[in-house]
Amino acid sequence: MSTSGRGPGTDEPAYEDADRDEFEHEPAPPSPAATRRRVGWRKLTFLPALLVAVLLATWLWFRQADLDALSRNALSDGQVTKALWQHVQLTVISTFFVLIIAIPLGILLTRRMFRKATPVAMAFANMGQATPAIGLLALLVIWLGIGRRAALIGIIVYAVLPVLSNTIAGLKANDPTLLEAARGIGMSPLGVLTRVELPLAVPLILAGVRTALVLNVGTATLAVFGGGGGLGVLITTGITSQRMPVLVLGSILTVALALLVDWLASLAELLMRPRGLEVRT
Repeated sequence: MSTSGRGPGTDEPAYEDADRDEFEHEPAPPSPAATRRRVGWRKLTFLPALLVAVLLATWLWFRQADLDALSRNALSDGQVTKALWQHVQLTVISTFFVLIIAIPLGILLTRRMFRKATPVAMAFANMGQATPAIGLLALLVIWLGIGRRAALIGIIVYAVLPVLSNTIAGLKANDPTLLEAARGIGMSPLGVLTRVELPLAVPLILAGVRTALVLNVGTATLAVFGGGGGLGVLITTGITSQRMPVLVLGSILTVALALLVDWLASLAELLMRPRGLEVRT
């Protein structure tokens, strides 16, 4: 006869059987491969397929549209390709300068020696974005004259805020105990910054860069008023001459470019996110 403290027909205590059963039914921790964030096929195909369909429908519409001489003149001789290429150049160049200005400045403002200057820098960045883009561009044209330089400076000033604020927020959100632990094992301040602080802040910084990219695509349409070219040439031509096909084409290309840039930035955001920060979805 077995005692009450033992399992039936065995010499093992009953509580050991219960503990074993509980352990056996406990879910195993997910493997690294299971927790690794992957870019799914929907992410890779849905938006590009949609953009291709929209552009194809626009092209087919223009093939059968009855364009007058003014509309044909505005869209002929590679004018559309030239405007699109200028718009891409404005976006890429302005984003490059935003990154090399805002990210180092955000890092600098989170260091102990320069923290008191953070409110001043953020106030200037807020002023740059709070100012209407067309008004800011007009002031720069008065100061620098008509040309691409004035347009680029206006776009850069307008897009600095999201990257700067996200860089500061990402670095300030780091757990102080992790930073102390890194210093405790003998890492230099530069090592703590590059190997601990920045990798942890990458998600927020990339979100700011993604926002700045889309802002730059939209703001670049105003570069035409400063002589910077871009797709704004087609939009303003369509408005001033009251030619709807020209206006529609410029608007659709601008929207398609903004969606494409946002899609590429979202892919970069997923691929550049540190593996240790990924969560299982």
